[in-house]
Amino acid sequence: MGVLWEPELDQVGASWLATARTLAAEKFAPLAAELDRDQRYPWENVAAFVESGLTGIFVPTEYGGAGLSMQAVCAITEEVSRACAATGAILAAYELGAVPLLLAGTDEQRRLVLGDLLRGRAVSFALSETGAGSDAAAITTTALPDGDGFRLRGEKIYIGNGGAAQHYVVFAKTDPDAGARGITAFLIDKDTPGAVIDRYEDKMGIRGTRTSNLKLDARVPADAILGERGRGLRLALRTLDLGRISVAAQGLGIAAAAYQLATAEAARRSRFGRPLLEHQGIGFRLADLATELTAARLLTYQAARTYDDGASVSTIGAMAKLYTSEVAHRAVDLAVQVYGGEGYCKPCPAERLYRDQRVLEIYEGTSEIQRIVIARAIGADQAEPVR
Repeated sequence: MGVLWEPELDQVGASWLATARTLAAEKFAPLAAELDRDQRYPWENVAAFVESGLTGIFVPTEYGGAGLSMQAVCAITEEVSRACAATGAILAAYELGAVPLLLAGTDEQRRLVLGDLLRGRAVSFALSETGAGSDAAAITTTALPDGDGFRLRGEKIYIGNGGAAQHYVVFAKTDPDAGARGITAFLIDKDTPGAVIDRYEDKMGIRGTRTSNLKLDARVPADAILGERGRGLRLALRTLDLGRISVAAQGLGIAAAAYQLATAEAARRSRFGRPLLEHQGIGFRLADLATELTAARLLTYQAARTYDDGASVSTIGAMAKLYTSEVAHRAVDLAVQVYGGEGYCKPCPAERLYRDQRVLEIYEGTSEIQRIVIARAIGADQAEPVR
């Protein structure tokens, strides 16, 4: 056993992880700097996902996927993110878009969308709006009756894989006076008339991903509803519960990459006659980071195991996302510090990781939102009668 704890996967999961590791080393890592520099979406990496079957690792076998455990999905997401944070984020966005279908889709909706996903035609999760990010119930996009269907009006923002997806899960108010109980999810195709993408974000990090808006003045049929009418917010929150575990896995990959860079540079680089690693100012920080990274892995994989066991992951998923994203922050900060001036400049990979990491503390619920979720769970626990 090395210094860091490593998860143990079953034979099937380990085989898929080996495939991901080969792709990460041979295809994803060599492209990471170029994708960041050019802010280019890596269609060649998508092709590798499709050819290898990685697009379907979380898709059930009855729909043509591998049907892997969440623990195996986390291991693969971590491995891909370690090689290229942007490519890891693309893989995680595939899952985020697919989860609402798995939770609430009809068999017909699943076969259409998940079949497209296996071919690299992603589905994207469209919830956030200006003024309605952390407060999802405050969305203003509406879906009002129009003949035998609905007229969707509004604008969604910060859509992962936006513009690179074939389908979108859009959350809108079918009953604007009902608050959170008036939100419904809709499944729409990118080619729907009146669904327009006209802006891509110029991001700090994970620049190889596409993040777009989606303007809507579109009519959709009644069978575009995903799940139950008026239950869309519940579906969104259940989706985010699982998505937070995937973000934690991304964080593990970025943190592991930063740890690897920092330890190698600290062993190589000497000051005052000794390697930096032998100076307590650096050696002790690396020791703390190794401990935190192991703890983050244990927490994240326990969250994944909890999901695999069919139990609620609302609280433990929030804990995993909160802790791992902040451990990753400390990891990239230390990597830049160990490299010194070089770490502050391009093309040092520590500089890229520093920017890639920052979004982990924002998307799928900010760190502040995770603390709210955990604090509410503590309050609910205290309200239980003492046994």
